[in-house]
Order: sequence, then structure tokens, then C-alpha cells
Amino acid sequence: MSKLVIVESPAKAKSIKKYLGSGYDVTSSMGHVRDLPSARLSVDVKNDFAPKYAIIKGKEKLVKELKSMAANSDGVILATDPDREGEAISWHLATILGLDLGEDNRVTFNEITKTGIKNGMAHPRAVDMDLVNAQQARRILDRLVGYRLSPFVSQKIRRGLSAGRVQSVAVRIIVDREAEIKAFVPEEYWSIDAKFITGQRKTFAAQFTGDENGKVKITNKEQADFYLSRLDGADYFVSSLKKGTRKKSPMPPFITSTLQQEASMHLGFQSQRTMRAAQELYEGVDVPGIGMTGLITYMRTDSLRISEDARKAACDFIAEKFGKQYVPEKQNYYKSRANAQDGHEAIRPTIPSLTPDEVKGCLTPDQYKIYNIIWKRFIACLMSPCVQNTFKVEITGANEKDKAEGKYCTFSASGYTVKFDGYTALYGDHDDGKEGKLPEIAENDPLKAKEMIPNQHFTQPPARYNEATLIKALEEEGIGRPSTYAAIITTIVKRGYVKRAAKLLIPTELGEAITALLKEQFPKIVNVKFTAQMESSLDEVGAGQEDYIKILHDFYNDFEKSLDKAKENTKDVKITLQEDITDIKCEKCGRNMVIKTGRFGRFLACPGYPECKNAKPLITETKAECPKCGSKIIEKKSKKGFTFYGCEKWPECDFSTWDKPTDERCPKCGKSLFKKKGMLVCMNEGCGYESRLQKKRKEDKEEKEDE
Repeated sequence: MSKLVIVESPAKAKSIKKYLGSGYDVTSSMGHVRDLPSARLSVDVKNDFAPKYAIIKGKEKLVKELKSMAANSDGVILATDPDREGEAISWHLATILGLDLGEDNRVTFNEITKTGIKNGMAHPRAVDMDLVNAQQARRILDRLVGYRLSPFVSQKIRRGLSAGRVQSVAVRIIVDREAEIKAFVPEEYWSIDAKFITGQRKTFAAQFTGDENGKVKITNKEQADFYLSRLDGADYFVSSLKKGTRKKSPMPPFITSTLQQEASMHLGFQSQRTMRAAQELYEGVDVPGIGMTGLITYMRTDSLRISEDARKAACDFIAEKFGKQYVPEKQNYYKSRANAQDGHEAIRPTIPSLTPDEVKGCLTPDQYKIYNIIWKRFIACLMSPCVQNTFKVEITGANEKDKAEGKYCTFSASGYTVKFDGYTALYGDHDDGKEGKLPEIAENDPLKAKEMIPNQHFTQPPARYNEATLIKALEEEGIGRPSTYAAIITTIVKRGYVKRAAKLLIPTELGEAITALLKEQFPKIVNVKFTAQMESSLDEVGAGQEDYIKILHDFYNDFEKSLDKAKENTKDVKITLQEDITDIKCEKCGRNMVIKTGRFGRFLACPGYPECKNAKPLITETKAECPKCGSKIIEKKSKKGFTFYGCEKWPECDFSTWDKPTDERCPKCGKSLFKKKGMLVCMNEGCGYESRLQKKRKEDKEEKEDE
């Protein structure tokens, strides 16, 4: 009989099977197989928060197959992902399959390569119950908060709302930033930009810095005009010229958060899209000449550690590709932040010499883009620094009157030129050094002013968060962990607490209302420092330094008291949102109807209830017309919650379709066109017109991303 190896995904199973060969059967659990049922709390609060797990609905057949395979194998090896979540999945599998938890049947793979699989299989261990308990503690905490707090929020604001432990803090961070922006009062300031000409008739730019009394901040036009008048007819000379050399070191390799930030800023990827492509690269790709192999190491990590084998392979590649001078004499080592778990290496290519161009043909566009930035960042982080020649010029100017009185104005210019490009030969640099390049000048050289340009400015409010900056803020505050950033953002957008607009994250009125309610009644739940401390406590559980039952008791005892107090404080409170008020008039009393949420979804209701009990369905209209009768096409929901489209005259007109209607018209018959599998089609019977969709314009792409 063969040994049974269980991993999480079919793609990873295929890659691992290639390296293990005969004697092993590799199968997939398709993620979690057991969880807390969603229909109830599923946590026994009175019995030390004992979780009541059950097989996930729809996975009963899979579990039966796994049990059969395990019974007919020569042993079971649990090879799920090397993190808390993966450890918990292995524990659930071991429990379901009746495996001995003390047996060394757990292996982890930091990379899906021959070396990575060999090393993992050579070091089996027992399931780490400390890591399992850390995951259980997080899951139970989130369930307690969600199932106790969500009904309270729903009663006070709108039916069907939910409040999460970590997500609520993320929403608060965004809401607080919006409040800063609204409260911001801009301040006026001015700059004077000058262009000077040397004796060799070369031109360069400089900026006004001050006068004989030191640095000056110009705050209004009158002050700017005052200095411009002092400079009328002035003579200028180079009063100081400082030259130097500086080294610019490469950025460290990617960790989860920095990969998501880079992909957001430079590729326009949402974090979920980034992690999906990275997961596929980790699990394995069929590379010509190599076969199925993982192209990157595990992508959920907060460590900057690099294995010595990978370091040597990368340095050998650098020396061969760029030259020995691009390999630093003293190797580059990077220190992880203080609270990093350091469970895995940094994100890096598994084969440093395998360039993005060599594998482009076997990757999807998203996979290629992610592999490209990971590979370049990793190779660059081990290269020599960029060496720059720097310069700073001080310029003094004064007219005859000011000279006599010992008065003058100062300007400065600075920049650099590249002496040795180092890592920028591969990774590039946003500033190539040419902008700050100065002509040949020396101290005391006379200069002529070509022009003086006054510019008015206003201080700007803090910028709204985008995905990259929010992930950075969450990481800096210690909120969430590498595996949770993408899920946090996806959740708060999906729930309607935050919306995307031009790639920015903006709180909705609903998000602001929930945050205000939680800040008032549950200050700890949305407190950044408290949540960060809870994350640290979970890390301590994972390290075997803290009892997770004690953490749950400490949290819940205080939380339950706060919940009881909040219910008493707000027993007569009901929050109405402006965004729920429509311009649709109630046919019975004339009031503006409001949007409410019931067990079957959203609907229109009269705000005069119970005096006026009028209610009706909320209809989302499209710009298309029914190809059968010409009436409006409206958006509908199936019993399972899927969106489809149909005629507003139903049941008189039975037209319906899964294909999305557009506002474009058929050039043959003039009827509305629908999107169907990359085509624009006319559904008018007997017309038959269809055309391939044109490539989306940039604004269309941005609109889709915002959705």
C-alpha cells in the first residue's frame, strides 16, 4: 500500500505528486473540511468556550472519500500550508480520520520544489497544538463578537448588519481618516522658484530659502511680492558648493504586506487578486523542461529571512548576469520587525536563475506580473548599493541697497548623478538622477537670474487610504496578520461599510454610523491598541506562552458586561441613515420611502410605520429594454441569491436571462444588446446580430475595480 499525503489544493497535490513519485498517493482536502456551523453560535460559553465543530456542508462526500483512502493506505501524512490555518486544517483532518495526534505525521513545505519537498518529508513532526489553539482562539473570538454584536448593531441601524472584531477596527481607521480630512483647514503658503544662468550660459533651477535672518516661510502674496521687490535688479553668486557621495541600498525582499502594497501601487491589483496569483505560483506551474514546480516560496509570511542556499544561487546569477561588482563584498541581510512570527522565509523565487521572461509563456498575465516583481525585488535585494555623487548649491543675491545694509536673499539647489548603478540596473529607480543635474559651477561664480516665479500653494489634508496604504497602516498598528489583510479589505467593502472610488477606500454613511455606535458603546472593540494587543496574545498562544482559554475568559467577561450596558443605554435608540432615504413617494401618505432589509432582501417601506404600513419591492432598473415587449429590463434575484434580469411586465411577459444588459443598441434592429461570454448579442428573435466585445477602455477598467 502507498502512503496518503493530504494537502489543501488540487494544484499543489499535482506538483507534490511529481516529486514524491511511486509509494505515495497525494490528494486534496479542498481547504477546511470542518468548521463552526454558521446557523448558530456553536461555542459553549459555559464550558470554557468549547467549540462545536461540524463537517462543512457539501463536503460530506469528500470526507467519506478521505476516510476510505486513509483506511486503505500505509499511513497518512498531513501536508497542509505552513501557517496557523494550515495547522488547524491538519488537526481537523487528524481528528476526522482518527489519527494519533502524538504521531509524527505532519510535514510542511516552504516551497513546492524537489528540495523543498525533500526537506519537508525528512522532518516530520506531530501536529503543533499551540498553533492550532491560536487559530481556534481567533476563530472563537471572531464568532463571539460577530454573533453577539451583530444582532445589536442590526437592531439599532439596519437589519442584517454584521460587526467583526478586526474588520470593525479597519473600518474605524478609514472613518477616522475621513474625519481628519473633513476637519482639515488648509493653510496658504508660497514658493519662489528661480532659474539661473551660469557664465557658460547653462540654465538650472533653484528655490528661495530665506534671507539674512535665516530660513523664511512665505505665507501670503504680499510677503512673496516683498521678496520679489528686494530681488529686483539683484546680483547673484554661488556662496557655497558642497559635493559628496552617498550609497542607496536596495529594498528588502517582499513579505505578504509589502507584496500587496507593491502590487496595488504599481499594478493596480486588489490584495485578493495579488494573493490568488501568488498562491498559484506557490502551488505549482507546468514549466517546459522542468515540469510542475512551485515558482515562489510560501507567500504568507512576515519574515525577511533568506536561506543561504537561495542567497548563494542568487549571487551566482548576479555575478554571471551583471558582473562580480554587482555582488556586494558584505552580503545584504535584513532584519524582520520586532513582532514578526518569522515562521517562513521572505517571499522569493524558488529558482533564482529562472527569469520572468523564461517562464512568461507558461504563466497567466496575473501570474507573470506577480512573479516579475517578486523575482526582481529578490535579486535586487542581494545586489550592490547604488552609489551617487551628491551636490548642494547655496546662492546669495542682493540689490545695491540691500548690499549696503547687509541684507540678502538665499536660494538652494541640490541633486545627484549616478556613479555606479548597482541594484538599480535591475530594479530601476523612480529618479534617474538627471533632474537634479547641475552644470559645472564653482564657489563665487557669478550667476544671472533668468526668471523668478512665485507660486501659491495650500497645505493638503491627509490622503484617503487605498489598499496599499491601509495594509501598511494595519501592519504598523499590529492589526491582523499576513494571511488576513486581503480578507479584511474584501469583507468591509462587501458589507458596504467602505466603498472603492478611483482605487481609494472611502467610508459609507453606514460605516460611519456603525463606527460611531461601536466607539460609544464598545470602545475596546474598535480600539486599535487593544486589538493589536489581542493579536500579540494570539501570537503568544501560538508560541506556547499563553493559555488560550484564559484569553477567551478575560475577553468575554468584559465584553458581555459591555454588551448588557450598551443594550440598556440604547434601548430607545434607532439610527436612520440618509443613504436609506429615496426620492420615491409613498402612494398612501406622500412620505419619501426608505430602503429596509428583510429576510428576503432589501425592499421599500414607508417611514411612517406603524401609522402607514405601505411597503413594496425595491426594483433596480437597467438602461435596456425587453426584446419581446419593449418594457424596462430590471435586475432580479434567484432563490439562491444569484442575479438575473427580466422584464418588468412579468408574468405578462416571460423574458428573462442571465446575460447582463447594456445600454448599447443593435445596429440591425435597434434593440438592446446583452453581454454573453465576451460577445455583445441581440436577443430579438430572428435578428441574430452579435459582435466581439471591444477591449475595455481605461475608465471602464477602473469602474470595474471600484465595483
